[in-house]
Amino acid sequence: MKRFSNLFLVSLLSGVTTLSAYKLLFENNNYFSNNKNAVVTLASNSYGKQVGLSAENVDFTEAAEKTIHTVVHVKNVSRTTISNPILEYFYGYKGDQQQEQIGTGSGVIISEDGYIVTNNHVVKDATEIEITLNNKKSYKAKLIGTDSKMDVALLKIDADEKLPYTAFANSDSVKVGQWALAVGNPYNLTSTVTAGIISAKARNLDTSGIQSFIQTDAAVNPGNSGGALVNTRGELIGINTMISSPTGSYTGYSFAIPSNIARKIIEDLMEFGNVQRGVLGVEGGELNALASKELGVSETEGFYIKKVSKKSGAEKAGLEKGDIIVKLDDQNVATFADLSGYINTKRPNDKVEVTFIRDGKNKVLPVVLSKNEFFSTEFKGMELENIDAASKNRFHLDYGVKIKSITNENLKQYQDELIGNIILSIDNVKVKDLETVSKILNNKEEEQSIRIEMINKKGQIIQIII
Repeated sequence: MKRFSNLFLVSLLSGVTTLSAYKLLFENNNYFSNNKNAVVTLASNSYGKQVGLSAENVDFTEAAEKTIHTVVHVKNVSRTTISNPILEYFYGYKGDQQQEQIGTGSGVIISEDGYIVTNNHVVKDATEIEITLNNKKSYKAKLIGTDSKMDVALLKIDADEKLPYTAFANSDSVKVGQWALAVGNPYNLTSTVTAGIISAKARNLDTSGIQSFIQTDAAVNPGNSGGALVNTRGELIGINTMISSPTGSYTGYSFAIPSNIARKIIEDLMEFGNVQRGVLGVEGGELNALASKELGVSETEGFYIKKVSKKSGAEKAGLEKGDIIVKLDDQNVATFADLSGYINTKRPNDKVEVTFIRDGKNKVLPVVLSKNEFFSTEFKGMELENIDAASKNRFHLDYGVKIKSITNENLKQYQDELIGNIILSIDNVKVKDLETVSKILNNKEEEQSIRIEMINKKGQIIQIII
């Protein structure tokens, strides 16, 4: 009897243990529950965190289906005339030969009547552009306009049907960590789709043009340039433009022009035939620990104003040297890329609410943006201005700054020869515009000598060191 009692007691304890374990592990909200909202408390102390066990069920098929039919293959045919000096010398043959080069890339249909956005470098120097849709139909494309600074081009095809197109999303609302799809048509097969996340925003790669890229880890390779970067709803958040790679192929990161910048450029090209660029009228640089220490300021984020351009909206509004810009409208400004990226979505005469720090206090001023062409800057005793359309046409240039006047006493005796010349490079850095000059100035000491390459009024290339 005693042995039976012991067995009964053991059985009872085993049953209680089994039941307790089941309730602990398998019922709702416990470790092995089927409840998809289950959470696990990692620690019971004050440092405990709750982590959701269920993963978001992300489905890319809808976004991919929406986008693949709007992304096209772009074929660029350029022809150049070449001569053969050996044939000319030995045989007197002076006939020129036509050399044909073919480049390819991708593009995105943005309207049902056939407007297509791509990269400027995809169609640069093209004498003929051919578009192939995802359904294999091909059309000749007309180049509507380009913006070489921002690497955007607008094309138009006349199709025999209404075309599927991708709608623009607000790229300012994109968040780091959200899913994104990169869609391209690089090999004239059909559109290809890759997925990744947004790795960073307002990425500055120190290019002479775009300074506010969206960075993603979705695989993008050569030939995908001009393709679409879309969100999980299939809306356009960027135009895939470049990769950062020592091999020339994808190794982890790719970069896209934000859709807000691309959309503004496209609207300008459609309405005005050229890009309307608004500028704030300030020069300076972004703050970091080292810069803040040198400047003697406590803030380590924001844009520090070193100079306010004369007659600019910034000067008229009352911005001053030493002010630190921390916000434009509702967009925070921590870096130069934040500032330039937002301003690039605006036009002359647009009003921007500028939040800045002065004497430790936050202040807000409305600033009306001005046209870039109105500005000049002082550089080594030379007043410089952006070149106008007449100078671009005369010298077949799409970059450079013109010498407007001379204030440097050492150069005064040469002012007749210098005024009107167009500076092409400074210390072998190509000068696109006044913004480039400003960036070079920020990296140079005043007493440093520099080498300047310029084209004079006769069209001759000359170099000077000052």
